[in-house]
Amino acid sequence: MLIHHELPTDGAVIRVLVDRDAGQGSTVWPSIGEYPVYDEVLYDALSSDALRNERFRAALRALAPGRLVLDIGTGQHLNWARESIRCGARHAVAMEVMDETFRAAEQNLQAWGLDEAITLLHGYSGDLAVQPRADLCVAEIIGSIAGAEGAGAIFTDARRRLMTDEGVVIPDRCTTRAAGACLRQVLDRHEIAFSPSAVPHLTKIFAWNQGPFDVRLRIKDPDRRGVVTTSAMVEELPFNGDLRTEQEQRVELEVHRTGYVDGVLLWLQLFHLPSRPPLDTLTEPTSWASVYVPLFPSEIPVERGDRLALTVVIRTSDDGIHPDYHVMGTLSTANGRHTGEHLSAHHGRIFRSHPVYCALFP
Repeated sequence: MLIHHELPTDGAVIRVLVDRDAGQGSTVWPSIGEYPVYDEVLYDALSSDALRNERFRAALRALAPGRLVLDIGTGQHLNWARESIRCGARHAVAMEVMDETFRAAEQNLQAWGLDEAITLLHGYSGDLAVQPRADLCVAEIIGSIAGAEGAGAIFTDARRRLMTDEGVVIPDRCTTRAAGACLRQVLDRHEIAFSPSAVPHLTKIFAWNQGPFDVRLRIKDPDRRGVVTTSAMVEELPFNGDLRTEQEQRVELEVHRTGYVDGVLLWLQLFHLPSRPPLDTLTEPTSWASVYVPLFPSEIPVERGDRLALTVVIRTSDDGIHPDYHVMGTLSTANGRHTGEHLSAHHGRIFRSHPVYCALFP
């Protein structure tokens, strides 16, 4: 059942599908990792992500012994700082910027008796210093779109100020992949509306932004039958290589089965170690999700062999950390060419810029 729900912070009205929630197939949420809105539910989802955790542990087992480890965005459970110590690190420095999360981490650190092994610092990593510099930096600041949480800017600063010249970053690199898709079919033909459990997080994000805006649309468990083209990499962040926070990628995708296209689906591939295959968040069950970006005002029928040319321009937003993603597409079919674009901004005042957002925010 569809309802219209008014958010308490700013009066924005959102469309909610009340009988469609977590555990019931594909759902729509705002992308939340980019914002200071974490709660117990989100932390528990990260802590219980077996695939994610095993990849990070394997990298720490290989790289942490004997090193001074820096854990940026440690969270209330200090997951990777604690794991580093278990794996033989000589000491760990953990950083946390969110006030409530830091206070919880501080209490946990004392309760676990680890305050000799782990130094906990409060603040944004760009404002803090570490002496001596770290040999290894580990951080789970990777978004459903690879750079969405500011990993490019944060790791660039860490490598410059907080790490030794020979220091190593975990994860090794990550990429964002894109494919042409139809939102209605990605949602398994269900109504386009937010999940009820997304409402508190939308409220917090809009309050933080001091007003509503077109949040990125996080699709949990997308129906992959709605993805009708080949995929290609549109963002690459080599944390131990030539890391660039601003990028521009041009790719061409081919339709491989009959269907519809109205936008693109973006998802993450994460390489924890150079020698291991990546974690693919579209095909493997993890706490990361995909992000849908609308391009065209309505669904466009496509056949095998049709082509979608994409240009993705990534520029750092005015906060100096989080990127904006400008996606432009040209779809060439037997019935003509169609062009569309969308600016997916981290924050700001762009609101109801596309028919999808007009439906979600009626």
